[in-house]
Amino acid sequence: MSLRYLNMRTALGAATQSPATTNFNHLRSIPRAWLIRRTRHDPKLKSVRTQDRIKWWNIVPGDQIRLRGDREGTIHEVLSINRLSNRVFLKNTTPSGKEAENAPPQTKNYHYSRCQLYVGEHMSLSKKRDDAPKIQPVFASRIGTSEPYWSYLRNRFVWKRYAVATTPRVLEWKTGDRIHVPWPPAVKRTYPAASPYDTAQEALQKITYQTPDFNRVSPTLPLPTLPAEKEYLDHIYNPTPSRTYDASAPFEVYLKPDLANPHSRAKKMQRFKLRQSIIHAQLKDIMDFELANLEGRTSKQARSDAAFRWRELVKKQKAERTKARWMTATRVETWEKKNVNKAKKEERQRRRLTELTLGEDQNQVIPAALRAKN
Repeated sequence: MSLRYLNMRTALGAATQSPATTNFNHLRSIPRAWLIRRTRHDPKLKSVRTQDRIKWWNIVPGDQIRLRGDREGTIHEVLSINRLSNRVFLKNTTPSGKEAENAPPQTKNYHYSRCQLYVGEHMSLSKKRDDAPKIQPVFASRIGTSEPYWSYLRNRFVWKRYAVATTPRVLEWKTGDRIHVPWPPAVKRTYPAASPYDTAQEALQKITYQTPDFNRVSPTLPLPTLPAEKEYLDHIYNPTPSRTYDASAPFEVYLKPDLANPHSRAKKMQRFKLRQSIIHAQLKDIMDFELANLEGRTSKQARSDAAFRWRELVKKQKAERTKARWMTATRVETWEKKNVNKAKKEERQRRRLTELTLGEDQNQVIPAALRAKN
């Protein structure tokens, strides 16, 4: 699984068959909470210390290697790698012996330091001094690389790898020589065979578009009204001659919003430049007005005041645009309903106070002014 997004799920399945290095998330530290197993059924996250992880991997899936300490010198193919645990998974590492005849293919993993990259067949010295030099497999005991750089075309880091020291030593080896080790070829993507439900290649390449007759639409007259969905459905379910919908009209004349996307980069840049030109024109107008009316100020003070007025104007216009975008039709309708309900509530309260009458009862005091009126 790719470590493009480092989380617990991707860390548990960090083994990948992709040889590309697109990020350095495998160099980030692992949270301690991910390493704690709360039950015995929880998976175990295997990871080495952050400072022990390898930044540039020179052994990738598809390479051929041999293991250090293997007396037979068997060449294995790399199946996948785990950049968090520095482990290399080999393909079909079935044990030898009679018991392995019926055993299913196994996949073992070894540490990165035990792997020696296969360089190729070269004339080299034999282990025994008496034997003559012969062509035999050569493995890299030390690997050097070129300066890595980011390739925008491949969207990954790219570098070259070289065998600086080999085992056994190449016969015509000189000091400073190195052997270029190419990367394994990319596996071509395979596609399933076509089924009767798939579209044939001839049907895809067939040109079925026919240019309409634009002479029916006069360029000097406005465009006809865009037919509504209901008119189209009525024409489908009841195909009778109708004045509102013309099925033979060229639909290309209605594709201006689709062919000229207002959210395209060019349109956005055009609107941005227009806004900037308006803002700079406002600054020039305010600056000219302040310099023409100094009123005892120096030119420096006038320019400073003009810049302040311009900044306040830009801030005010920005706030107005934000409020205009925020005041949608739904919100305005909601506010109007609230204002109407608030006015009705105040009217009810005023009517209750106006029509309020108190009955005569004990411990009531009538003001003298009201007694005089009565």
